[in-house]
Amino acid sequence: MSLINIGGLAVGMAVVMLIGLWILDQVSFNKYHDNYSHIAGVAQNVTNNGEVKTSFQVPYPLAAALRKNYGSDFKSVAMATLPRDYIMGLSDKKLTEQGVFMETGGPDLFTLHMLRGRRNAIKDPSSILISESTAKAFFGDADPMGKVLELNSINNLQIAGVYADLPENTTLYGIAFIGCWDRFATDYRLSGMRDPWGNGIVNLYVQLVDNADLDKVSLKIRDESLRHLNPLSAKTKLALFLQPMSKWHLYSEFKDGKNTGGKIQYVWLFGIVGVFVLLLACINFMNLSTARSEKRAREVGIRKAIGSSRSQLIHQFYGESLLCVLLAFSASLLLVKLSLPAFDQLAGKQINIPWNSPAFWLAGIGLCFITSIITGSYPALYLSSFKPVEVLKGAFRVGRLASAPRKVLVVIQFTVSIVLIIGTVVVIRQIIFAKDRPVGYIKDRLVVIPVRTIELHQHFEAIKQALASTGTITEMAEADAPPNKRAGTTSGIGWPGEDPNLNVNFGQEDISYDYGKTIGWEFSTGRDFSPSFLSDSAAVIINQAAADFMTMKKPTENYVTFYGQQFKIIGVTKDIINRSPYEQVQPMVYFLAKWAGGSLLLKINPKMSAGKAISNIASVLKKENPEQPFEYHFVDQEYAKEFGNEERIGKLATVFAGLAIFISCLGLFGMASFMAEQRIKEIGIRKVLGASVFALWQLLSKDFAILVLISIIIASPVAYYFMHNWLNSYQYHTDVAWWIFIVTAIGAVLITLITVSFQAVKAALANPVKSLKAE
Repeated sequence: MSLINIGGLAVGMAVVMLIGLWILDQVSFNKYHDNYSHIAGVAQNVTNNGEVKTSFQVPYPLAAALRKNYGSDFKSVAMATLPRDYIMGLSDKKLTEQGVFMETGGPDLFTLHMLRGRRNAIKDPSSILISESTAKAFFGDADPMGKVLELNSINNLQIAGVYADLPENTTLYGIAFIGCWDRFATDYRLSGMRDPWGNGIVNLYVQLVDNADLDKVSLKIRDESLRHLNPLSAKTKLALFLQPMSKWHLYSEFKDGKNTGGKIQYVWLFGIVGVFVLLLACINFMNLSTARSEKRAREVGIRKAIGSSRSQLIHQFYGESLLCVLLAFSASLLLVKLSLPAFDQLAGKQINIPWNSPAFWLAGIGLCFITSIITGSYPALYLSSFKPVEVLKGAFRVGRLASAPRKVLVVIQFTVSIVLIIGTVVVIRQIIFAKDRPVGYIKDRLVVIPVRTIELHQHFEAIKQALASTGTITEMAEADAPPNKRAGTTSGIGWPGEDPNLNVNFGQEDISYDYGKTIGWEFSTGRDFSPSFLSDSAAVIINQAAADFMTMKKPTENYVTFYGQQFKIIGVTKDIINRSPYEQVQPMVYFLAKWAGGSLLLKINPKMSAGKAISNIASVLKKENPEQPFEYHFVDQEYAKEFGNEERIGKLATVFAGLAIFISCLGLFGMASFMAEQRIKEIGIRKVLGASVFALWQLLSKDFAILVLISIIIASPVAYYFMHNWLNSYQYHTDVAWWIFIVTAIGAVLITLITVSFQAVKAALANPVKSLKAE
C-alpha cells in the first residue's frame, strides 16, 4: 500500500507543480520591464448604442495634451501604433513581421534591453530598432547596425539599434521592429484627419512619477478628451482612466465600463483545482494509514510499554509521512519533466522548469513540508492515542466510529471529483453550443490573402481571370477584413426617427462586387450589390441586427445617412459573426468601394484539392505581386481559433478531473483491499453458510456506493452554482442541463463499483477453509 500512497502523492504534487509553474508565468506577466510598477495604459469608456464599452485605443492628440497639462504626474508619455504586419525586405529576401511605430520615449519607458545602439535612436524618422531574432533572420551573425531594410517596399529605414527578444509573457512579445512615430504620422497624414479627437487609433502608455497615486491621477485626466470633442461625439460621454500594467493581462475584461476580471479567474480556478488534487492524494494517505491501525496497534502498544511517550510516537509517524512525501516529490519531478511538453501544448504556453532557481527548490521544500503535515497529522494523532493495556491484552478493536473520519474523507474526495467532472462537461457543452451557432456565411474553402501592397488591387482582374481559367476558384472579392473579423466601426450612421440623444456605433465594412457570392451570405430581404445598378454607389447593405436596432419594419424602403449623405438600403443580410462567437452580433453596414483593401477573398473550387488550389494561387500571386511574400489563411481555421481559450480550459479541466478520479479510485482500491482483509473471516463464515458471490460482492461494495451517492448530493448544487455563474459571463451561452448530473452520478457510481469490485470479487471467491482454519 506504500506504492499507492507514494504514487497518489506523486501525481498530486506533480499537478500542483505544473499548475504552480503556469500561475507563476501568468502573475509575472510584463515584470520583465523595470518600470513595471509605474507603467499604465490610458483607456477610455465610451457610451454607444446605449451601452458603455471600454477601449484601449485613444485619440493620438491625447499624448501631447497629457504631457502639457499633467506633466507633474508623469515621468514619460509615449504613444504607439497598434501592432500590425509589415513586409520587411533586404534585397530579394522578404519576411512578413509584426511591428509598431512608437514615440521616442517608448523604448525607455519599456526599458528594452539593447544589444546594440541606443533606445532613443528612433528620434530620427529614417531609423528603426529591430529585435535580436529579426537581426539574425536577415543578417545571421553579421553586424546589422547601419544597414537598410525596406518596409512594405516603400520606405527605406536604417537600423539604429538591436534589442533583446521580449519574453513570451510580455505584451510586446513578437514585435520584430519599432519605428519612429513621426515617420508614421507623416506617411499616414495624421495632421490632416477630419476629427483627430473623435477616433481612437493609438495605444498610449504612461510612466507615473514615483510618488503618484494612480487612482487620483486617473480621476484628474478623466475628462481630458471629452473637452476636445465636437457636440456629436461628446454624446459618447467619453471618460479616460489609467489601467496599470499589473492588470493588463489578468484583468482585461470590462462590462459597462467596470472591470469584471479576466484571466485572473482561471488563475484562481486552476490554483484551487491544484490544491484539491493534492488534498485528494493526502486523503488517500491518511485513510490508508489509519485503515492499517489494527496491524500497527501492537507496535504502538509495545513502544509505549517500554517507555516511548506519545510525542515520540507522533514524531515517528510524522517522520514516516515526510519520508513518503520526499519519495513522492522525487517521483513528481520526473512526472513534471515528462509531462511538461504535453502540458505546454494544452496550455498554449512555453513553460520551463527553473532548475537553477533557489526559489523553486525552496517552494518544493515548502510543498513537501506542508504535504507531510497534512498527510501525517491525522494518522499520527490517531495511532499514538492507542492505550497499551488494551492493545497488548488483545482487547483493542476498531469500532464503527473509528471509520467515520475515513468515510468523511472519501466523501470529500468524490465531492471534489464530481464537481470537476460536471464542470468539465459544462465547459465542453458551451464550446459545442457556440460552435453550432450559425455564422451567417459559408466558411468552408474560403481563403483570405492579406493585402499589403497596392499591386494586389491593381492586378485584381488579372488574378481573378488567371485563377478562374484553371478552375482554381469560383468567386473572388475584396473587403476591408475577412467575414470572421470586424474591419472597423463608425459613429456617423443616422436614420429617420433616430433618437437625437443616442450615440450610435455600427460596424463598417467596405466591400467589392461579388463579396456576397464569395462568402455565401444570405439575405433576409432585398438584394446584393450588382454592376447592373449604377445607383449602388449610393446604396448600403445592413445586417439584421442593424435593422432590429433601428426598428425598421421595411428597411429596403428606407435609407440611412453616413455623415449626412443618404444611402438607400437595398438589402438586409442575416447576421454574420465577426467578433467573438460568445457575444451578440453588432449592427453592421456594408458599403460598395472601388478599393476595399485589407483582404483578398477567394472561394476555392470544390472540384480541386485545397493543396493544388493553394499552389496555383501562390504561383499566380508570385507573378502578379512579387513584392509581397505569399501568405494565406483558411477562414474556417481562423474562426476555430476563437474557441482556443475555452478549448484549452476544457482540455485542462478534463485532465485534472481525470487525475482527481484516478487518485480517488486509487484510494478506494486500497481501502477496499483493507476492508476485504479485515472482514476475511466474516466473508468465510457467510460463504460456508451459503452466501453467493454476488451477495458477498454487494456486501463489500454497498458502503462505498453509499458514500459516492452522498458525494453526488453535495457536489451537484455546488457545481451548479459555480458553472451557472461561469456561463453567465458569456452573452451567448448554453444552460446547465439536468441530464449532466444524472450522467455524472451514474458514471461516478459505475467507476466506484468497478474499482471496488476487483477486491470484492477476489475476497468472495477466496476459499473459506484458508480463512477459517485458524479458528
